[in-house]
Amino acid sequence: MEALDTALDRIEQALARIEGAVERQAEAAAQDNAAEAELGELRNRHRKLKDTVAQELRQLDLLLANLPSPRG
Repeated sequence: MEALDTALDRIEQALARIEGAVERQAEAAAQDNAAEAELGELRNRHRKLKDTVAQELRQLDLLLANLPSPRG
């Protein structure tokens, strides 16, 4: 009977370790998903900022092209 109790305790300990490992793996996967989502958002913001800067530079080029020539 004592051997059975010892075996059951060892099984319970093994299950606890397995459950802990599964939980850690799930947390790591959730962190990876969050990091991927954040990276996607940053890429989107970068693209929008790049487009805005490009548009502003085109407008500046047009303004500079239409300035009268300096008289020398």
